[in-house]
Amino acid sequence: MGLRDLAELVRAPAALSVPGDTVAGAAAAGGLRRSTPGLVAASVCLYWAGMAANDWADRDLDARERPERPVPSGRVSPRHAVRIAAGLTAAGVVIAGLAGGRRAVAVAVPLAGAVWAYDLWAKNTPAGPAVMAACRGLDVLLGASGGRVRRAVPSALTVAAHTYTVTALSRHEVSGAAPALPVATLAGTLALAAVTAGRRPGPAGLLAAWYAAGYGTAQARAAADPSPRRVRAAVGAGITELPPLQGALAARAGAPAYGLAVALAAPIARRLARRVSPT
Repeated sequence: MGLRDLAELVRAPAALSVPGDTVAGAAAAGGLRRSTPGLVAASVCLYWAGMAANDWADRDLDARERPERPVPSGRVSPRHAVRIAAGLTAAGVVIAGLAGGRRAVAVAVPLAGAVWAYDLWAKNTPAGPAVMAACRGLDVLLGASGGRVRRAVPSALTVAAHTYTVTALSRHEVSGAAPALPVATLAGTLALAAVTAGRRPGPAGLLAAWYAAGYGTAQARAAADPSPRRVRAAVGAGITELPPLQGALAARAGAPAYGLAVALAAPIARRLARRVSPT
């Protein structure tokens, strides 16, 4: 197993969508703290754990539908994949505890449980999009765990709603979708952008518009041509274009500089996604 195989297993570029959860949560809960970098690291570990567990759980299905993936292709053994997933999960919870103490662990443990529940059970059920949305919402609350967590709930719900749209689309990456699905997710994206932007022009509005343009364009193309290729592109955009939404949430919470820094992960993620698929 080489480094590229490992990067493909955990969808390494997609992790650039994770720090924004922590920053948005911390900003909404009263501001970034010394614990924030550690909580970012914990979130990345848990995200990568979910990706590795996903491929381990899907190894038989991927052997038929996506034989090029690391596990069915033989580049990563199932045993190594599940060990990597378990190790990253443990690392994520431990790092969260070291960085944020008991309050962070109180969020990291159910977050880890939700990640594994999605991969092992919910993914192929009607509950799949909701469980994945809960994972990302909890990730935002992990970032908020050092402050006033309740104040971060709206930001968590916003990121969760976005994640619901991406997950709903992802279920049709192989088969393609009916045009009504990307039309519905596009409507949700535009609504999220409008609510996040607020009524007054400013950094939050600009970043929300950036998010709507990037993710929305891909969904509009999928609505016009809901083939597997277009749906996969929309899912990829939903991952790589999340940072501007997270940045808008941080800006709305009073941290525009951090919001812009988070949003700038999007073009980097797009470039890396050309080498390693984020989906």
